[in-house]
Amino acid sequence: MTARDEARELEERERTHGPIEEYARGEIRAYHGIVNTWLLAVYAILAVWGIYYLFKYWGGLGPGLARCWRCASSMPWPC
Repeated sequence: MTARDEARELEERERTHGPIEEYARGEIRAYHGIVNTWLLAVYAILAVWGIYYLFKYWGGLGPGLARCWRCASSMPWPC
């Protein structure tokens, strides 16, 4: 690919995706407002998992704070 073809390709991408920022002498190119579909899927899965975990495992007062249900004492082992 020649420099002219590459410049033409960059102009085409800039028209479709907006302004392009270049870093490291053109090695890294950043487009604003573009998020990959797989990354959106990962965000959605993590959000669903977080809500599930919140309701499934974060119940109660915590270890050692709940009262014993058999003898109504706060110490768990004499029961």
